[in-house]
Amino acid sequence: MIDFQTDPARYRHWKLSFDGPVATLTMDVDPAGGLMEGYELKLNSYDLGVDIELADAVQRLRFEHPEVKTVVLRSGKEGVFCAGANIRMLGKSSHGHKVNFCKFTNETRLSIEDASENSGQIYLAAIAGSAAGGGYELAVTADHIMLIDDRRSSVSLPELPLLAVLPGTGGLTRLTDKRRVRRDRADIFCTAEEGVRGKRAVEWRLVDEVVPPSAWEAKVTERALELAARSDRAGTRGVALTPLGRTIGTDKIAYRHVHAVLDRAGRSVTITIRGPSDLPGDLRGVHDQGAAFWPLAMARELDDVLLHLRLNEPSIGLIVFRSVGDPALVLAADSLLEQYQTDWLVREIRLLLKRVFKRTDMMARSLIALIDPGSCFAGTLAELVFAADRSAMFAGHLAGDNRGPATLHLSALNFSAFPMGNGMSRLANRFYGEPESLTTAAGLIGDTLDAAAAEDHGLVTFAYDQTDWDDEVRLILEERASFSPDALTGLEANLRFSGPETMETRIFGRLTAWQNWIFQRPNAVGETGSLKRYGSGIRPDFNTERV
Repeated sequence: MIDFQTDPARYRHWKLSFDGPVATLTMDVDPAGGLMEGYELKLNSYDLGVDIELADAVQRLRFEHPEVKTVVLRSGKEGVFCAGANIRMLGKSSHGHKVNFCKFTNETRLSIEDASENSGQIYLAAIAGSAAGGGYELAVTADHIMLIDDRRSSVSLPELPLLAVLPGTGGLTRLTDKRRVRRDRADIFCTAEEGVRGKRAVEWRLVDEVVPPSAWEAKVTERALELAARSDRAGTRGVALTPLGRTIGTDKIAYRHVHAVLDRAGRSVTITIRGPSDLPGDLRGVHDQGAAFWPLAMARELDDVLLHLRLNEPSIGLIVFRSVGDPALVLAADSLLEQYQTDWLVREIRLLLKRVFKRTDMMARSLIALIDPGSCFAGTLAELVFAADRSAMFAGHLAGDNRGPATLHLSALNFSAFPMGNGMSRLANRFYGEPESLTTAAGLIGDTLDAAAAEDHGLVTFAYDQTDWDDEVRLILEERASFSPDALTGLEANLRFSGPETMETRIFGRLTAWQNWIFQRPNAVGETGSLKRYGSGIRPDFNTERV
C-alpha cells in the first residue's frame, strides 16, 4: 500500500532548515530509498515517494511556519540540482502508476505556485548543477529561478530526444504560459539533450538570473530576503499538522470525520463526511483548536482518502458522496472562515479546502452525490454536490425517521472561496451560460432548500421521493458501473470544466491527452522503445508512422 502520510522525522530525501523569514528545502535523495524495488534514485532523481515528502514539506511550511516568507529550493548533491523522474522507475511502472505519478507531481507543483501566489510564502529555486526534465519542471514552479554560471550547470527538458515522451509535470505549458518563452526557442530547448546554460538561459527566459560562483551564496541570501520583503504573510505561532487518526480495513477506511466503505463487487466507494460537533466561537479558538478545527481536519482526511483511492484502489470507479450532521454547524464553520479570512491560518485553511476540492475534480472516478435526510451538505460541503457528475436529493419525509426532510444550503464561500482549475466557482461552472441562474443562486444564501427548491433552481440533478429513491439511486449507480472506465474518464474530463482555459487546465488536459497516449506507444514503452533501451547503449527502434 502507498501511504501519503509522512513527517519531517521520517524524510529520506528532503531536509528543512530555517533562518528567520527564509526556509531552505534541500533535495538530497537517498539512492536506496525508492518506493519500490528494482531501481536506484541516482542524481537526485525522484519517484512518487520523493514527491510525497515534498508535498508534505510544502504543506507543513504553510501551516507550521507562518514566520517563513521565502522558501529556497536547492540541491544537497554536488553537480546536480535534480535529474527528474527516475527512468528505471518509469520503465518498470504500470501505465496507470505512471499517469497517477504525473498527476500527483503536477498537483504538488501547483501547490508550490499557490503558496507563492496566495500565501505570501514565495519560492526561489537556486540551481547549482544540472536541472533536467522534472528537475527543471520543479524549478520552474518557483517565483524566481537563479542559475550558477559555472559553465557546467544547465537547465533542460530532454524527454523527447532521450525517452520519446514529453515532460509530464507541466514543463511545456509553463515554458509558454508562465515563462513566456518564444515558441521556436522552446522547440530548440525541448529537442536538445544538452540543455541551456549561462546568459542564453536568461535571454530565453528559462531562468531569471545567472550568478558567478564567487557571489553565489551571498546572492541567494540577498534574493531570498528581497522576496521575503514582498510577502504579506503575518504570523508567529504555527499549527502542528498532527498525524491523522486512520483505520484501514479490508473494505473500510475510517477517520474521525470521513468514513469510506468500499463495494468491490459494485466497483464503488461511499465516502460519508461527518459535520462538525464542536466549533470555537472566535479566531483565538480557531488557533487553539489548530489541526482539530473541523474544516482543517476534514480537509486533510478527505485529501488522504482520495489519494489512497487513486493509487491503491484502481478498480474502484465510482465515488458516492454522502454526509451526516447538522447543516447549521457547517454554516457556522463557514462563517468563521468568512469572518476571519484575513488571518494567516484561516487563509491557509481556505486554500487547503480549495486544493482538496480541486483534487476531487481531478479524480478519474465518477462522482455521485446523494442528499438524504440527516445530511449536512451546506456551504463548504455543498462543494462536493457541485463537483459531482450527478446528484440526487431525497424529497419529503422518510417514513419512521424524525430527522426531517433533506436540505441543501448555500454560503458565501460557494461563490468565491474555492475556484476550480479554470478559475471559476463550481456554481459558476455549473451555470456557465446562465448568468441569471448564478445570480438567483446568490440570492439563496442562508435559505433552507428542500428537494423541490434545489431541483427547481438547478442545484441538484434529480429529486426522488421515498417511493422511487431506492430504485432510482440503484439504477444510477449500476448503470454508471457498467460503462467503459476509459470512456467515462474521457467523458468526465471533458464535461467537468467549462469556460475559459487556464495554465492549470491546460497542464492537466495535455497530461491526459499526451501522456495517456504517448506512454502507451511502442516508441516509448515497447521492447525496442526508448524507456526500455535507455542506458543500454542500443538505440531505440521507432515506428516512423505519424498518427
